[in-house]
Amino acid sequence: MGALALSSQAVAEIAPDPLARDIFKQLIEINTSLSVGSTTAAAQAMAQRLLDGGFAAGDVQVLVGPNPKRGNLVARLHGSGAHKPMLIIGHLDVVEARREDWTTDPYVFTEKDGYVYGRGTQDMKDGDAIAVASLIRLKKEGYVPDRDIILALTADEEGGTNNGVDWLLKNHRDLVDAEFAINPDSGGVDADAGKAVTFNLEATEKLYSDFQLTVTNPGGHSSLPKPDNAIYHLADALGRLEKKPFPFELNPVTRAWLEYMGGIETGQRAKDIKAVLHTPANPAAVARLSQDARYNSTLRTTCVATRLEAGHANNALPQRATANVNCRILPGHSPEEVRQDLIRVFADTKVTVAWIDSATNQPQDTAPSSKAMAPPPPRADLMAALKQVSGALWPGVPIVPEMETGASDSIYTMAAGMPSYGFSGTAIDRNDVRAHGKDERLLLSSFDEGVEFYYRFLKAMTGTK
Repeated sequence: MGALALSSQAVAEIAPDPLARDIFKQLIEINTSLSVGSTTAAAQAMAQRLLDGGFAAGDVQVLVGPNPKRGNLVARLHGSGAHKPMLIIGHLDVVEARREDWTTDPYVFTEKDGYVYGRGTQDMKDGDAIAVASLIRLKKEGYVPDRDIILALTADEEGGTNNGVDWLLKNHRDLVDAEFAINPDSGGVDADAGKAVTFNLEATEKLYSDFQLTVTNPGGHSSLPKPDNAIYHLADALGRLEKKPFPFELNPVTRAWLEYMGGIETGQRAKDIKAVLHTPANPAAVARLSQDARYNSTLRTTCVATRLEAGHANNALPQRATANVNCRILPGHSPEEVRQDLIRVFADTKVTVAWIDSATNQPQDTAPSSKAMAPPPPRADLMAALKQVSGALWPGVPIVPEMETGASDSIYTMAAGMPSYGFSGTAIDRNDVRAHGKDERLLLSSFDEGVEFYYRFLKAMTGTK
Protein backbone atom coordinates (compact mmCIF):
# COMPACT_ATOMS: atom_id res chain seq x y z
CA MET A 1 0.00 0.00 0.00
CA GLY A 2 3.04 2.25 0.14
CA ALA A 3 3.35 5.63 1.79
CA LEU A 4 -0.38 6.33 1.55
CA ALA A 5 -1.28 3.62 4.06
CA LEU A 6 -1.58 4.44 7.74
CA SER A 7 1.65 3.88 9.61
CA SER A 8 0.66 0.78 11.57
CA GLN A 9 2.07 -2.67 10.95
CA ALA A 10 -1.31 -4.24 11.76
CA VAL A 11 -3.07 -2.03 9.23
CA ALA A 12 -0.44 -2.59 6.53
CA GLU A 13 -1.19 -6.31 6.57
CA ILE A 14 -4.85 -5.85 5.59
CA ALA A 15 -5.60 -7.16 2.13
CA PRO A 16 -8.30 -5.56 -0.01
CA ASP A 17 -11.70 -7.27 -0.03
CA PRO A 18 -12.64 -7.52 -3.74
CA LEU A 19 -16.36 -7.88 -2.96
CA ALA A 20 -16.41 -4.79 -0.74
CA ARG A 21 -14.56 -2.73 -3.36
CA ASP A 22 -16.95 -3.92 -6.06
CA ILE A 23 -19.97 -2.99 -3.95
CA PHE A 24 -18.39 0.41 -3.26
CA LYS A 25 -17.90 1.00 -6.98
CA GLN A 26 -21.46 -0.04 -7.75
CA LEU A 27 -22.89 2.36 -5.17
CA ILE A 28 -20.80 5.31 -6.33
CA GLU A 29 -22.00 4.79 -9.90
CA ILE A 30 -25.69 4.76 -8.93
CA ASN A 31 -26.77 8.41 -8.85
CA THR A 32 -28.76 8.88 -5.64
CA SER A 33 -28.93 12.70 -5.61
CA LEU A 34 -32.29 14.29 -4.88
CA SER A 35 -32.67 16.03 -8.24
CA VAL A 36 -32.30 13.14 -10.68
CA GLY A 37 -31.10 10.14 -8.67
CA SER A 38 -32.83 7.19 -7.03
CA THR A 39 -32.11 5.64 -3.66
CA THR A 40 -34.60 2.94 -4.67
CA ALA A 41 -32.20 1.79 -7.39
CA ALA A 42 -29.36 1.65 -4.87
CA ALA A 43 -31.52 -0.17 -2.30
CA GLN A 44 -32.51 -2.75 -4.91
CA ALA A 45 -28.89 -3.24 -5.94
CA MET A 46 -27.81 -3.82 -2.34
CA ALA A 47 -30.76 -6.15 -1.76
CA GLN A 48 -29.58 -8.27 -4.69
CA ARG A 49 -26.04 -8.30 -3.28
CA LEU A 50 -27.36 -9.66 0.02
CA LEU A 51 -29.54 -12.25 -1.68
CA ASP A 52 -26.57 -13.37 -3.77
CA GLY A 53 -24.61 -13.57 -0.51
CA GLY A 54 -26.97 -16.12 0.98
CA PHE A 55 -29.64 -14.05 2.71
CA ALA A 56 -33.18 -15.37 2.56
CA ALA A 57 -35.69 -13.29 0.62
CA GLY A 58 -37.75 -12.74 3.76
CA ASP A 59 -34.77 -11.11 5.48
CA VAL A 60 -34.13 -8.49 2.77
CA GLN A 61 -36.76 -5.88 1.96
CA VAL A 62 -36.86 -2.76 -0.18
CA LEU A 63 -39.46 -0.41 1.28
CA VAL A 64 -40.68 2.62 -0.62
CA GLY A 65 -42.53 5.53 0.94
CA PRO A 66 -44.49 8.32 -0.75
CA ASN A 67 -41.84 8.91 -3.44
CA PRO A 68 -41.09 5.83 -5.56
CA LYS A 69 -37.53 7.06 -6.22
CA ARG A 70 -36.66 7.41 -2.52
CA GLY A 71 -36.68 3.81 -1.37
CA ASN A 72 -34.99 2.14 1.62
CA LEU A 73 -33.38 -1.22 2.33
CA VAL A 74 -33.86 -3.21 5.53
CA ALA A 75 -31.95 -6.47 6.02
CA ARG A 76 -31.53 -8.75 9.02
CA LEU A 77 -28.80 -11.19 9.99
CA HIS A 78 -30.45 -13.48 12.53
CA GLY A 79 -28.69 -14.16 15.79
CA SER A 80 -29.18 -16.45 18.77
CA GLY A 81 -31.59 -14.05 20.46
CA ALA A 82 -29.50 -13.87 23.62
CA HIS A 83 -29.76 -10.09 23.41
CA LYS A 84 -32.05 -7.59 21.74
CA PRO A 85 -31.16 -6.58 18.16
CA MET A 86 -28.72 -3.86 17.16
CA LEU A 87 -29.38 -1.53 14.24
CA ILE A 88 -26.88 -0.11 11.74
CA ILE A 89 -28.13 2.93 9.83
CA GLY A 90 -26.60 4.51 6.74
CA HIS A 91 -27.97 6.89 4.12
CA LEU A 92 -27.86 6.08 0.43
CA ASP A 93 -28.50 9.60 -0.86
CA VAL A 94 -25.73 12.04 -1.70
CA VAL A 95 -25.39 15.78 -2.07
CA GLU A 96 -25.72 17.18 -5.59
CA ALA A 97 -22.56 17.21 -7.71
CA ARG A 98 -22.14 18.93 -11.07
CA ARG A 99 -19.79 17.45 -13.65
CA GLU A 100 -18.52 20.90 -14.68
CA ASP A 101 -17.35 21.59 -11.11
CA TRP A 102 -15.33 18.39 -10.77
CA THR A 103 -12.02 17.23 -12.20
CA THR A 104 -13.55 13.76 -12.67
CA ASP A 105 -17.10 12.58 -13.24
CA PRO A 106 -18.65 12.54 -9.75
CA TYR A 107 -20.74 9.48 -10.61
CA VAL A 108 -17.88 7.39 -11.96
CA PHE A 109 -15.67 5.40 -9.58
CA THR A 110 -12.30 6.84 -10.58
CA GLU A 111 -9.05 5.50 -9.14
CA LYS A 112 -6.05 7.81 -9.15
CA ASP A 113 -2.84 7.90 -7.07
CA GLY A 114 -4.20 5.52 -4.45
CA TYR A 115 -7.50 7.40 -4.04
CA VAL A 116 -10.96 6.74 -5.37
CA TYR A 117 -12.89 9.82 -6.49
CA GLY A 118 -16.68 10.08 -6.61
CA ARG A 119 -19.66 11.61 -4.88
CA GLY A 120 -20.28 9.67 -1.70
CA THR A 121 -16.76 8.31 -1.22
CA GLN A 122 -16.56 10.10 2.14
CA ASP A 123 -20.27 10.70 2.80
CA MET A 124 -21.26 7.93 3.04
CA LYS A 125 -21.35 5.22 0.40
CA ASP A 126 -18.09 3.90 1.83
CA GLY A 127 -19.95 3.10 5.05
CA ASP A 128 -22.90 1.62 3.15
CA ALA A 129 -20.64 -0.69 1.14
CA ILE A 130 -18.72 -1.71 4.25
CA ALA A 131 -21.91 -2.62 6.12
CA VAL A 132 -23.27 -4.71 3.23
CA ALA A 133 -19.94 -6.48 2.69
CA SER A 134 -19.59 -7.18 6.42
CA LEU A 135 -23.01 -8.82 6.65
CA ILE A 136 -22.31 -10.93 3.56
CA ARG A 137 -18.97 -12.03 4.98
CA LEU A 138 -20.58 -13.02 8.29
CA LYS A 139 -23.39 -14.84 6.51
CA LYS A 140 -21.03 -16.85 4.32
CA GLU A 141 -19.02 -17.84 7.39
CA GLY A 142 -22.18 -19.18 9.00
CA TYR A 143 -21.59 -16.80 11.91
CA VAL A 144 -24.45 -16.57 14.42
CA PRO A 145 -24.27 -13.35 16.47
CA ASP A 146 -25.66 -13.17 19.99
CA ARG A 147 -28.29 -10.71 18.72
CA ASP A 148 -29.91 -9.92 15.39
CA ILE A 149 -27.98 -7.37 13.34
CA ILE A 150 -30.34 -5.13 11.37
CA LEU A 151 -29.12 -2.94 8.53
CA ALA A 152 -31.16 0.01 7.26
CA LEU A 153 -29.86 1.89 4.21
CA THR A 154 -32.12 4.85 3.70
CA ALA A 155 -33.17 7.91 1.73
CA ASP A 156 -33.07 11.67 2.16
CA GLU A 157 -30.60 12.27 4.96
CA GLU A 158 -28.99 14.98 2.84
CA GLY A 159 -32.29 16.65 1.91
CA GLY A 160 -35.73 16.00 0.56
CA THR A 161 -38.99 15.26 2.33
CA ASN A 162 -38.81 11.45 2.59
CA ASN A 163 -36.24 10.79 5.31
CA GLY A 164 -35.94 7.02 5.38
CA VAL A 165 -35.06 6.49 9.03
CA ASP A 166 -37.93 8.69 10.16
CA TRP A 167 -40.33 6.95 7.76
CA LEU A 168 -39.27 3.45 8.78
CA LEU A 169 -39.65 4.24 12.47
CA LYS A 170 -43.13 5.61 11.89
CA ASN A 171 -44.36 2.97 9.44
CA HIS A 172 -42.26 -0.18 9.98
CA ARG A 173 -40.97 0.08 13.53
CA ASP A 174 -41.06 -3.70 13.94
CA LEU A 175 -38.48 -4.12 11.19
CA VAL A 176 -35.92 -1.73 12.67
CA ASP A 177 -36.66 -1.88 16.41
CA ALA A 178 -33.42 -2.38 18.32
CA GLU A 179 -31.77 -1.95 21.69
CA PHE A 180 -29.32 0.57 20.25
CA ALA A 181 -28.13 1.95 16.91
CA ILE A 182 -24.73 2.32 15.24
CA ASN A 183 -24.29 5.14 12.73
CA PRO A 184 -21.15 5.12 10.54
CA ASP A 185 -22.14 8.58 9.23
CA SER A 186 -20.31 10.22 12.14
CA GLY A 187 -17.15 9.77 14.12
CA GLY A 188 -14.26 7.97 12.47
CA VAL A 189 -10.48 8.05 12.31
CA ASP A 190 -8.71 11.38 11.94
CA ALA A 191 -5.29 11.28 10.34
CA ASP A 192 -2.41 13.64 9.65
CA ALA A 193 -0.42 12.87 6.48
CA GLY A 194 -1.83 9.35 6.51
CA LYS A 195 -1.06 8.66 10.18
CA ALA A 196 -4.01 8.01 12.49
CA VAL A 197 -4.16 10.43 15.42
CA THR A 198 -7.61 9.86 16.97
CA PHE A 199 -10.49 7.41 16.76
CA ASN A 200 -13.54 9.61 17.17
CA LEU A 201 -16.72 8.37 18.82
CA GLU A 202 -19.71 10.65 18.35
CA ALA A 203 -21.20 11.41 21.75
CA THR A 204 -23.57 14.20 20.70
CA GLU A 205 -24.35 16.25 17.62
CA LYS A 206 -25.62 19.61 16.48
CA LEU A 207 -29.15 20.27 15.28
CA TYR A 208 -29.68 21.02 11.59
CA SER A 209 -31.95 23.91 10.59
CA ASP A 210 -32.52 25.94 7.43
CA PHE A 211 -33.88 29.47 7.54
CA GLN A 212 -35.26 31.47 4.64
CA LEU A 213 -34.47 35.17 4.51
CA THR A 214 -36.86 37.23 2.39
CA VAL A 215 -36.90 40.85 1.30
CA THR A 216 -39.75 42.19 -0.84
CA ASN A 217 -40.10 45.46 -2.74
CA PRO A 218 -42.53 46.99 -5.28
CA GLY A 219 -39.68 46.96 -7.79
CA GLY A 220 -39.89 49.02 -10.96
CA HIS A 221 -37.98 49.80 -14.13
CA SER A 222 -34.23 49.22 -13.91
CA SER A 223 -33.58 52.57 -15.59
CA LEU A 224 -34.95 54.25 -12.47
CA PRO A 225 -32.93 52.66 -9.64
CA LYS A 226 -34.03 53.29 -6.06
CA PRO A 227 -31.93 53.04 -2.89
CA ASP A 228 -34.28 50.46 -1.30
CA ASN A 229 -33.25 47.59 -3.54
CA ALA A 230 -34.31 44.14 -2.24
CA ILE A 231 -31.01 42.56 -3.25
CA TYR A 232 -29.00 45.23 -1.47
CA HIS A 233 -31.03 44.80 1.72
CA LEU A 234 -30.47 41.06 1.63
CA ALA A 235 -26.76 41.41 0.89
CA ASP A 236 -26.35 43.83 3.79
CA ALA A 237 -28.06 41.38 6.13
CA LEU A 238 -25.82 38.51 5.04
CA GLY A 239 -22.78 40.74 5.45
CA ARG A 240 -23.76 41.37 9.06
CA LEU A 241 -24.13 37.62 9.62
CA GLU A 242 -20.66 37.00 8.18
CA LYS A 243 -19.09 39.52 10.54
CA LYS A 244 -20.96 38.46 13.70
CA PRO A 245 -20.28 34.84 14.67
CA PHE A 246 -22.33 33.15 17.35
CA PRO A 247 -20.85 33.15 20.86
CA PHE A 248 -18.12 30.75 21.96
CA GLU A 249 -19.48 27.89 24.05
CA LEU A 250 -18.21 24.54 25.32
CA ASN A 251 -20.15 21.55 26.59
CA PRO A 252 -18.79 18.43 28.35
CA VAL A 253 -18.24 16.58 25.07
CA THR A 254 -16.45 19.39 23.22
CA ARG A 255 -14.39 20.16 26.31
CA ALA A 256 -13.25 16.53 26.51
CA TRP A 257 -12.44 16.54 22.79
CA LEU A 258 -10.36 19.71 23.13
CA GLU A 259 -8.49 18.24 26.08
CA TYR A 260 -7.43 15.33 23.85
CA MET A 261 -6.58 17.62 20.94
CA GLY A 262 -4.47 19.82 23.19
CA GLY A 263 -2.14 16.87 23.63
CA ILE A 264 -1.99 16.13 19.91
CA GLU A 265 -1.60 19.59 18.42
CA THR A 266 1.68 21.50 18.64
CA GLY A 267 2.90 25.09 18.65
CA GLN A 268 0.47 28.00 18.82
CA ARG A 269 -2.57 25.80 18.25
CA ALA A 270 -1.79 23.66 21.30
CA LYS A 271 -1.36 26.84 23.37
CA ASP A 272 -4.66 28.21 22.05
CA ILE A 273 -6.54 25.04 22.95
CA LYS A 274 -5.27 25.23 26.51
CA ALA A 275 -6.21 28.91 26.63
CA VAL A 276 -9.81 28.31 25.53
CA LEU A 277 -10.18 25.56 28.14
CA HIS A 278 -9.51 28.10 30.87
CA THR A 279 -12.41 29.88 32.57
CA PRO A 280 -12.86 32.46 31.24
CA ALA A 281 -11.53 31.50 27.83
CA ASN A 282 -8.92 33.72 26.21
CA PRO A 283 -10.72 35.71 23.45
CA ALA A 284 -7.62 35.95 21.24
CA ALA A 285 -7.14 32.18 21.42
CA VAL A 286 -10.80 31.64 20.53
CA ALA A 287 -10.39 33.94 17.53
CA ARG A 288 -7.27 32.15 16.28
CA LEU A 289 -8.80 28.68 16.65
CA SER A 290 -11.92 29.90 14.87
CA GLN A 291 -9.88 30.45 11.69
CA ASP A 292 -9.86 26.65 11.31
CA ALA A 293 -13.23 25.42 10.05
CA ARG A 294 -13.41 22.34 12.24
CA TYR A 295 -12.49 24.13 15.44
CA ASN A 296 -14.81 27.01 14.58
CA SER A 297 -17.75 24.63 14.13
CA THR A 298 -16.94 22.94 17.43
CA LEU A 299 -16.74 26.16 19.41
CA ARG A 300 -20.10 27.69 18.45
CA THR A 301 -23.37 27.46 16.58
CA THR A 302 -22.69 28.25 12.93
CA CYS A 303 -25.00 29.80 10.35
CA VAL A 304 -23.95 30.31 6.75
CA ALA A 305 -25.65 31.44 3.56
CA THR A 306 -25.87 28.57 1.08
CA ARG A 307 -28.32 29.68 -1.65
CA LEU A 308 -29.54 32.94 -3.21
CA GLU A 309 -32.45 33.79 -5.49
CA ALA A 310 -33.58 37.23 -6.59
CA GLY A 311 -35.29 39.21 -9.31
CA HIS A 312 -37.66 38.32 -12.12
CA ALA A 313 -36.14 40.08 -15.15
CA ASN A 314 -32.81 41.56 -16.24
CA ASN A 315 -34.39 44.96 -16.88
CA ALA A 316 -36.49 45.24 -13.73
CA LEU A 317 -35.73 46.08 -10.12
CA PRO A 318 -36.11 42.99 -7.94
CA GLN A 319 -39.47 42.57 -6.25
CA ARG A 320 -38.23 39.69 -4.14
CA ALA A 321 -34.87 38.42 -2.91
CA THR A 322 -34.40 35.28 -0.82
CA ALA A 323 -31.49 33.44 0.75
CA ASN A 324 -31.16 30.12 2.52
CA VAL A 325 -29.13 30.23 5.70
CA ASN A 326 -28.07 26.82 6.97
CA CYS A 327 -27.43 26.54 10.71
CA ARG A 328 -25.82 23.83 12.79
CA ILE A 329 -26.99 24.45 16.33
CA LEU A 330 -25.12 23.53 19.50
CA PRO A 331 -26.82 21.18 21.96
CA GLY A 332 -28.83 23.15 24.51
CA HIS A 333 -30.21 25.60 21.95
CA SER A 334 -33.34 25.40 19.82
CA PRO A 335 -34.07 26.42 16.21
CA GLU A 336 -36.49 29.10 17.43
CA GLU A 337 -33.80 30.55 19.70
CA VAL A 338 -31.45 30.76 16.72
CA ARG A 339 -34.15 32.28 14.52
CA GLN A 340 -34.56 35.07 17.07
CA ASP A 341 -30.77 35.47 17.20
CA LEU A 342 -30.70 35.89 13.42
CA ILE A 343 -33.40 38.54 13.56
CA ARG A 344 -31.30 40.47 16.08
CA VAL A 345 -28.16 40.11 13.96
CA PHE A 346 -29.89 41.41 10.82
CA ALA A 347 -31.59 44.26 12.69
CA ASP A 348 -33.67 45.05 9.61
CA THR A 349 -37.46 44.90 9.68
CA LYS A 350 -37.50 44.44 5.91
CA VAL A 351 -35.75 41.07 6.28
CA THR A 352 -38.12 38.32 7.40
CA VAL A 353 -36.66 35.13 8.83
CA ALA A 354 -38.68 31.93 8.45
CA TRP A 355 -37.79 28.39 9.48
CA ILE A 356 -37.90 25.74 6.74
CA ASP A 357 -39.84 22.63 7.75
CA SER A 358 -37.78 19.76 6.33
CA ALA A 359 -40.84 17.51 6.14
CA THR A 360 -42.65 19.85 3.74
CA ASN A 361 -39.81 22.11 2.56
CA GLN A 362 -42.07 25.05 3.35
CA PRO A 363 -41.23 28.20 5.38
CA GLN A 364 -42.85 28.61 8.80
CA ASP A 365 -43.19 31.78 10.88
CA THR A 366 -41.82 30.03 13.98
CA ALA A 367 -39.32 27.23 14.52
CA PRO A 368 -39.39 24.31 16.97
CA SER A 369 -38.32 24.93 20.54
CA SER A 370 -36.85 21.41 20.88
CA LYS A 371 -33.14 21.05 21.58
CA ALA A 372 -30.55 18.40 20.70
CA MET A 373 -30.88 15.08 22.51
CA ALA A 374 -28.66 14.46 25.51
CA PRO A 375 -25.66 12.18 24.85
CA PRO A 376 -26.51 8.49 25.33
CA PRO A 377 -24.93 6.70 28.29
CA PRO A 378 -21.79 4.77 27.34
CA ARG A 379 -22.21 1.02 26.84
CA ALA A 380 -19.51 -1.07 28.48
CA ASP A 381 -19.77 -3.81 25.82
CA LEU A 382 -19.53 -1.34 22.96
CA MET A 383 -16.56 0.47 24.44
CA ALA A 384 -14.80 -2.83 25.11
CA ALA A 385 -15.33 -3.92 21.49
CA LEU A 386 -14.11 -0.58 20.15
CA LYS A 387 -10.99 -0.63 22.32
CA GLN A 388 -10.20 -4.18 21.28
CA VAL A 389 -10.57 -3.62 17.54
CA SER A 390 -9.27 -0.07 17.19
CA GLY A 391 -6.34 -0.95 19.45
CA ALA A 392 -5.38 -3.80 17.14
CA LEU A 393 -5.67 -1.75 13.96
CA TRP A 394 -4.32 1.58 15.22
CA PRO A 395 -2.15 0.84 18.28
CA GLY A 396 -1.84 3.74 20.69
CA VAL A 397 -4.49 5.87 19.00
CA PRO A 398 -6.98 7.09 21.62
CA ILE A 399 -10.76 6.80 21.40
CA VAL A 400 -11.96 10.39 21.69
CA PRO A 401 -15.55 11.53 22.35
CA GLU A 402 -16.64 14.18 19.90
CA MET A 403 -19.60 16.35 18.96
CA GLU A 404 -20.70 15.84 15.36
CA THR A 405 -20.54 19.36 13.96
CA GLY A 406 -22.98 18.48 11.21
CA ALA A 407 -26.06 16.41 11.87
CA SER A 408 -27.15 12.88 11.11
CA ASP A 409 -30.06 10.45 11.17
CA SER A 410 -29.19 9.60 14.77
CA ILE A 411 -31.63 12.36 15.68
CA TYR A 412 -34.47 10.01 14.70
CA THR A 413 -33.17 6.86 16.38
CA MET A 414 -32.38 8.77 19.56
CA ALA A 415 -35.85 10.31 19.60
CA ALA A 416 -37.28 6.80 19.18
CA GLY A 417 -35.55 5.66 22.36
CA MET A 418 -32.58 3.92 20.77
CA PRO A 419 -29.24 5.12 22.15
CA SER A 420 -27.14 5.85 19.07
CA TYR A 421 -23.38 5.79 18.65
CA GLY A 422 -21.50 7.21 15.68
CA PHE A 423 -18.18 5.89 14.36
CA SER A 424 -16.59 4.58 11.20
CA GLY A 425 -13.32 2.82 10.52
CA THR A 426 -12.20 4.82 7.49
CA ALA A 427 -9.38 7.27 8.13
CA ILE A 428 -9.46 10.71 6.50
CA ASP A 429 -6.75 13.34 6.74
CA ARG A 430 -7.95 16.29 8.76
CA ASN A 431 -6.89 18.66 5.98
CA ASP A 432 -8.59 16.63 3.24
CA VAL A 433 -12.23 16.51 4.30
CA ARG A 434 -14.13 16.79 0.99
CA ALA A 435 -17.61 15.59 1.94
CA HIS A 436 -20.22 17.72 0.09
CA GLY A 437 -17.40 19.37 -1.86
CA LYS A 438 -15.53 19.22 -5.15
CA ASP A 439 -13.51 16.10 -6.03
CA GLU A 440 -14.65 14.11 -3.00
CA ARG A 441 -12.22 11.24 -2.51
CA LEU A 442 -11.06 8.47 -0.18
CA LEU A 443 -7.85 6.48 0.07
CA LEU A 444 -8.56 2.95 -1.10
CA SER A 445 -6.27 1.66 1.64
CA SER A 446 -8.41 3.57 4.15
CA PHE A 447 -11.54 1.93 2.73
CA ASP A 448 -9.89 -1.48 3.13
CA GLU A 449 -9.12 -0.66 6.77
CA GLY A 450 -12.73 0.38 7.31
CA VAL A 451 -13.93 -2.93 5.88
CA GLU A 452 -11.73 -4.88 8.25
CA PHE A 453 -12.62 -2.66 11.19
CA TYR A 454 -16.39 -3.11 10.91
CA TYR A 455 -16.14 -6.86 10.33
CA ARG A 456 -13.98 -7.25 13.44
CA PHE A 457 -16.14 -4.87 15.45
CA LEU A 458 -19.37 -6.71 14.67
CA LYS A 459 -17.82 -10.00 15.76
CA ALA A 460 -16.37 -8.47 18.92
CA MET A 461 -19.69 -6.82 19.74
CA THR A 462 -21.89 -9.85 19.10
CA GLY A 463 -19.66 -12.79 19.99
CA THR A 464 -20.26 -15.05 22.97
CA LYS A 465 -19.51 -13.15 26.17
